[in-house]
Amino acid sequence: MERVVVTGMGVVSPVGSGLESFWQGITRGESAVDLVTDYDLSEYPTRIAAQVKDFDPQEILDRKESRHMDRFVQLAIGAAEGAWKDAGIEGKVDPDRVGVVVGNGIGGMQTLTEQHQILLERGPSRVNPFFIPKMIGNIASGQLAIRLNLRGPNETVVTACASSGNAIGSGMRAIQHGEADVMLVGGTEAALIPLAFAGFCSMKAMSTRNDDPKHASRPFDRDRDGFVMGEGAGFLVLESLSHAEKRGARIYAEMAGYGRSSDAYHVVEPHPEGEGASHAMERALHDAGMAPTDIGYINAHGTSTPKGDIAETLAIKRVFGDHAYRLAVSSTKSSTGHLLGAAGAVEMIASILALKHQMLPPTINLENADPDCDLYYVPNQPEARRIKAVMSNAFGFGGQNASLIAREI
Repeated sequence: MERVVVTGMGVVSPVGSGLESFWQGITRGESAVDLVTDYDLSEYPTRIAAQVKDFDPQEILDRKESRHMDRFVQLAIGAAEGAWKDAGIEGKVDPDRVGVVVGNGIGGMQTLTEQHQILLERGPSRVNPFFIPKMIGNIASGQLAIRLNLRGPNETVVTACASSGNAIGSGMRAIQHGEADVMLVGGTEAALIPLAFAGFCSMKAMSTRNDDPKHASRPFDRDRDGFVMGEGAGFLVLESLSHAEKRGARIYAEMAGYGRSSDAYHVVEPHPEGEGASHAMERALHDAGMAPTDIGYINAHGTSTPKGDIAETLAIKRVFGDHAYRLAVSSTKSSTGHLLGAAGAVEMIASILALKHQMLPPTINLENADPDCDLYYVPNQPEARRIKAVMSNAFGFGGQNASLIAREI
């Protein structure tokens, strides 16, 4: 079976777009959370989010192209083309042997709501002919294949907040099973619109710390009160080791393990003992042929929800035993907010950068430890630490779980 390595990465995130800006943002402990000004949310319990503010789609798309794409596709193109360029792979691949897998949780929700309003106000004849190909969930993977002429396996994964974690795993499997030499994989999300706020507010899932946005996302802290919604995209170029070596590619890490599972418990709540999450981590370790003690750092799903953070802590202790208290765990959602379907890919990139720099990004806003969250969460400051392998967790509504492992090569 082919070994799979990472040769390119690209990110568009609330704390910074581009690898260097993103890495500096999460290691400096910056918070991208602020009051939303694009819409009037004065009547909403939650009025804060983590927005991407340094990305202009017209720098990579002409005006006509841009008008025909929902923001979630624009963000995907920004991050994916960044990863493609970072890999230095242009002109060095057989298009029939390169595929794309994209994860997203919601798709073109902004376009859907806009066109629905036009339908109500102006009638069916005024609905945009690009409405459907602009908003359907699979269109980001289709657009990327068209732009980069990638004719291999192409699919879209929708497993809520685990989507792009599963997308990376699907890309790994395509290479391991000989379907492709190279896979462009990742996730994207852009759902910062009133309807999404209304839905999550009705669930009472989001933080209402509107008077102190920078401290609203506080995973594992005693005073956390819900997640903070964000937007963004992250993509990785995966290659078979033999293909990467043949072309003399720079290699960041080996993608060593992938595990997935279902809680089979509840539509939105995690299993209280973290049972499904622990199965995903165990399966990733088994897939990698690694022992729990081989992992030095876990980028946790860590959403800042009261139940989710406890369940993940219990799952880590269940899988790692005594080693759970020796390894480091942190949640970069404390800086970026929760990027929903894009979270798994962006956080895998953070994990690989931690491996590259031998530096652990912190969990910011961790001021009062929750006694039920008793692991080492790298509080508030980055930490230099020798690590050889990292794990990243992504868990979604419906109890769908993905865990990924990367290691030095």
